[in-house]
Amino acid sequence: MRWRRGAIAALCALGLAACEDAAISYRIEGMNHALVLERQQSFPWSEVKQAVVVSRLPKCQRKYPIESDRAEMTPMKVYEAGDLLWALEQGGRWYLASTEDCRLQPWDKPDPQALGPVVGTFLHRDGVLVFETAPKSAP
Repeated sequence: MRWRRGAIAALCALGLAACEDAAISYRIEGMNHALVLERQQSFPWSEVKQAVVVSRLPKCQRKYPIESDRAEMTPMKVYEAGDLLWALEQGGRWYLASTEDCRLQPWDKPDPQALGPVVGTFLHRDGVLVFETAPKSAP
């Protein structure tokens, strides 16, 4: 009987090991001005719910759910798109974020000419959610 409880506990631990509850930020100007990607997966077989927090404190901060993703994260690129505007692209889905008034909206047909440089990418590295800053281009 004891071995059954141990086996059940081990199986439960293995099942929950693949779950995710993580967040990482792209700090624009210090801790108060940022874009934050949140990912949450309740069970190994469920989709990963995602949200973006657009923050420029003390003026505003809002959280927006975005399209779900797979357990193996699809990298999300962040582009400069104007004054206090940021374009986010993940697997062909585009979003436009404004840190002026903390808004986020889907962007159906982005104009590549409207995009500034890539500032970095949200991705998984060694099982951890990270923001990798893009290399600076030479002047």
